[in-house]
Amino acid sequence: MRAQTGSLALTAALLLLFTGGFHVFALKTPHLLGRHRVTRSSPQQRAVSYKTLYFEQQIDHFGFLENGTFKQRYLLNDQHWHQKNGPILFYTGNEGDITWFCNNTGFMWDIAEELGALLVFAEHRYYGESLPFGDESYSNAKYLNYLTSEQALADFAVLIKNLKYTLSDAQNSAVIAIGGSYGGMLSAWFRMKYPSVVIGALAASAPIWQFTGMVPCGDFYKIVTQDFSGINCSKNIRRSWMAVNNVSSTDEGLLWLSKEFGLCSTLKEEDVGGFKGWLQETWVNLAMVDYPYEANFLQPLPRWPIKVVCSHLKFDTNVPDKQLLHGIAQAVKVYYNYTGNVVCLNTSQTATGNLGFRGWFYQACTEMVMPMCTDGIQDMFEPQAWNFQAFSDECYDLFGVRPREHWAGTVYGGKNIGSHSNIIFSNGGLDPWMSGGVTKSISDSLVAIVIPDGAHHLDLRYNNEYDPETVIAARALEVQYFKQWIKQSEITR
Repeated sequence: MRAQTGSLALTAALLLLFTGGFHVFALKTPHLLGRHRVTRSSPQQRAVSYKTLYFEQQIDHFGFLENGTFKQRYLLNDQHWHQKNGPILFYTGNEGDITWFCNNTGFMWDIAEELGALLVFAEHRYYGESLPFGDESYSNAKYLNYLTSEQALADFAVLIKNLKYTLSDAQNSAVIAIGGSYGGMLSAWFRMKYPSVVIGALAASAPIWQFTGMVPCGDFYKIVTQDFSGINCSKNIRRSWMAVNNVSSTDEGLLWLSKEFGLCSTLKEEDVGGFKGWLQETWVNLAMVDYPYEANFLQPLPRWPIKVVCSHLKFDTNVPDKQLLHGIAQAVKVYYNYTGNVVCLNTSQTATGNLGFRGWFYQACTEMVMPMCTDGIQDMFEPQAWNFQAFSDECYDLFGVRPREHWAGTVYGGKNIGSHSNIIFSNGGLDPWMSGGVTKSISDSLVAIVIPDGAHHLDLRYNNEYDPETVIAARALEVQYFKQWIKQSEITR
């Protein structure tokens, strides 16, 4: 997803992007989709074609004083849409450039012909090119005030209404919302809030319950730890934090660490917290993208990358600190330099186009409050409690706003969603975001699909020869539900 900025809200490395020194303890929750390195192609991506279009949206759907508008970008492909009132598959855009999500949601492209579907990928306001106040959109809290999930959902609803009105032969088209991670949360909430607009939704890897009081704050990092189940793997990662502290206690040790990890700049004493945050983020990202084939969703990676990582950490758990950290360095380089083409590793590397990190920080600091914590016993990380007040103070310092801790549960129903219908919640057993996902069916039409050997929204990716049978079966079941919903809509319209 993309998740929040809570107690363990964003790793220190991410915080350095914009603050140059947020307190590590307060904001440490991982971003739903990690910190992305921009990549333009991958073996799994196929050449896709679409029209890039823009729709004039209201800046504020819920008030009447702000009458301004902005251009919302959306992508459209009608290659297989030939039948009158044929179905529309509508991707609810995440916190980033919509073209990136379009190119990484192969499932929609794979099933378009079978369903005879029009494909629409709608960009989320404040991300990519869809900026309500242009270059000034992030300049102050007044302009950022319209960056909410509720406004984004209203954008989607208005856009669909317009498409059905302006496209020939679409007036009675059945629309199915599809999204992954934060986009999956939006697709589920879209069906809940606008059931007359979309007939159903697929919410892949959507942690709609990762909010205050809904799930234990430590579950996310427990799943990360379970993924590193190779011989001594999680045990040695757990030991590495103290080893970093020990080695970094001297100038010689800081220099050794910098060279051993191939860092672009030499670590200083004040950098150690950020360095450990960078390591923590690496393990989290690996858990999210532990795919069964080579992929570059976040970074170019081998098949089952965690297995490769753990092959460097099989040694005994009582080895000296520098031997342990040598293994950690080799493991980290699987993630950051699998191709061998990276000259040095930058612990403050930022996303440069695909994901809007400052926007997500703001959302986390307002309504997307997702508590996280670690204890160092049931997980492989340093103990860290969730501290809402510290988190709130950080948010105020950064944006001049304070988070509404319980708002998401209030506006979207929390765990009381049984009155809704036609939503598929898919989760991968390897994905740490499953901790806040719906993993058990609630009714015949609120269906949970768990993919035991699936990582972060694996089911939304292109079909691949190395796909496990579980994800193949999941996709087939999802399409079966789509066809059922479409048939129902044809009967009732």
